[in-house]
Amino acid sequence: RVLSGTIPPYRRRRQVFLSLSQANTEKLNNLSNPIMHPSFVPYRVAGAYIAQRLEREGIDSPEVGIICGSGLSDLSNALEGKTLTIKYSEIPGFPFETTVVGHKGELVVGQLSGVTTICFRGRFHAYEGHPLKRVVLPVLVMRCVNVKLVIITNAAGGLNPNFNIGDVFAISDSIALPQLSGMNALMGPNDSELGPRFQPVSNAHPEELRNVAKQAARSLQYDFFHEEGTYCFVSGPMYESKAECKFLRQLGVDAVGMSTIPEVLAAHHSGMKVLGLSLVTNKVVMPGDMGPAASHEEVIEAVDKRSQQMQAFVKKIVEILKSDVLPNTPRPKQINLTVPKASIVEKISLQTIVLGVAALAAGFMIGKVRAS
Repeated sequence: RVLSGTIPPYRRRRQVFLSLSQANTEKLNNLSNPIMHPSFVPYRVAGAYIAQRLEREGIDSPEVGIICGSGLSDLSNALEGKTLTIKYSEIPGFPFETTVVGHKGELVVGQLSGVTTICFRGRFHAYEGHPLKRVVLPVLVMRCVNVKLVIITNAAGGLNPNFNIGDVFAISDSIALPQLSGMNALMGPNDSELGPRFQPVSNAHPEELRNVAKQAARSLQYDFFHEEGTYCFVSGPMYESKAECKFLRQLGVDAVGMSTIPEVLAAHHSGMKVLGLSLVTNKVVMPGDMGPAASHEEVIEAVDKRSQQMQAFVKKIVEILKSDVLPNTPRPKQINLTVPKASIVEKISLQTIVLGVAALAAGFMIGKVRAS
């Protein structure tokens, strides 16, 4: 058969399977195709729900979004005027709750320094078992309601010997170890309405916003504010070993934590400006140190002591943003929040259909062999 130019049946079946798989992949990667990739749906559905709630309550679309880190949920207490609180359990496509002490599972919308602001009181972490696409869900929802600028806060372990517990710094650069090993929220089909397939991150922490944080700290006379530093994202949930801390410090890392960078990169990819703020809540244990091991209780205690000052700090930052930055920052282009209703055929994965046909064919051949 091969000599006569006829392709053997098993090769024909393989070619058909590969061509169907390739066609399906191309459809999923092309947003203009009526079949929307499943990973594009949750934040659109959640964003549409929140937009409807805001419209119903007569609240403007927020300009600033804030993600509150461990123990920093009280930042939303600074919101004024008419507020809207939505439990995560009410939002379609959202995990029902956060599982970490110090993270409240709700969002609040209100006025902060005269700017409509949306605060997410509690985040999702990879160490809780969430895939990174779910970790960045709050950021993508902000993008769906046309937020211009995101402030992301966290509690971190201090590696820089000049940093003390209670110090705060603006993130100027970052290292994401999980990302270097293949954990990236942007992996998979790219939603071209959010951003490009390949995104540079050298400008993910704009100097313009870091300067605003510095100006706010000077205005409040906060001597605990270190102007900037490099933050390292690790997956957790274990705190770092002594050897790992030494390694990270040799890389130039100033503080380490289990969040923030996936959200920063997702916000940057989708066209929103980002300011990252780290609160040093514990000193890491380096080789030769005899100090106590880190604990979450220590983290929460340090956050509680700095809570009121962090509220005032973020409020002052937004006040400066209102006059100097937001007027010159256009809202990102509105993305389509309509999720196409798939037919019953479209709901079934093409690969599943092919595998089902292959199984039927195999069963037929086995039956034929037995009959002979």
